[in-house]
Amino acid sequence: MDNLFDITGKCVAITGGAGVLCGQMARSLAQTGADIAILDYNLAGAREVCDQITAAGGKAIAIECNVLDKDSVAGAVAQTIEQLGRIDVLINGAGGNKREATCVPPETFFDLDPQAVKWVFELNCLGTILPSQAVGKHLADRGQGVIINVSSMSAFTPLTRIAAYSAAKAAVSNFTQWLAVNLAQNHSTDIRVNAIAPGFFLTEQNRFLLTNEDGSATERGQQIIDHTPMARYGQADELVGTLIWLISDAAKFVTGIVVPVDGGFSAFSGV
Repeated sequence: MDNLFDITGKCVAITGGAGVLCGQMARSLAQTGADIAILDYNLAGAREVCDQITAAGGKAIAIECNVLDKDSVAGAVAQTIEQLGRIDVLINGAGGNKREATCVPPETFFDLDPQAVKWVFELNCLGTILPSQAVGKHLADRGQGVIINVSSMSAFTPLTRIAAYSAAKAAVSNFTQWLAVNLAQNHSTDIRVNAIAPGFFLTEQNRFLLTNEDGSATERGQQIIDHTPMARYGQADELVGTLIWLISDAAKFVTGIVVPVDGGFSAFSGV
């Protein structure tokens, strides 16, 4: 039997690929033999990840892309197809939170900045929909492919303080299910759409909530560790196994699901 988990030669476009988690996804997928396109607003950061990949013997290209601008997304997708030949997989990794959209004392829910809330919703939700439209059309024309969205533990059970982010990621999970059904019913049953929901991984977006300036855990950070049965934060490379499974033929009959990668956080009631 062929290796069901083999993704050698797959052409993978990753939005937000200059970030901590998606940068690791890009490097790890390249190590398995995939060709990578890093689509990011931060072109310098995208090029840095590409340089790391090519230095290790992989193939990667960096393309500037604003996931909130339809024309920018369309141009980035066209460049990716031109340079790689096609897109087999889209990973919608662009996303994040903003301090002004959180209820961090002394601010309360009643103080939330509407513009900051809008920013969080657009980045996470619209920033997933627009690339899915552009790449989804390409996959529909080819009759096959995979889209992977990035949700969050807060989409399952909203966490305190991050009202906007929790709601936006819940929208991503819901959209994942909707798009899986739409593409399978209207275009091809060989197009699959799933999502991964990372537990707690330290990133630049959440570091201010979880760690103090001296690197010690905040009260909230300690609560998270206490409610994670594995008693630690996740490492970026620990998302990769689930990602490879969802991309590969090993998940050929899997679509419309959101997979937690959370160290047991979603299974623990707290007692």
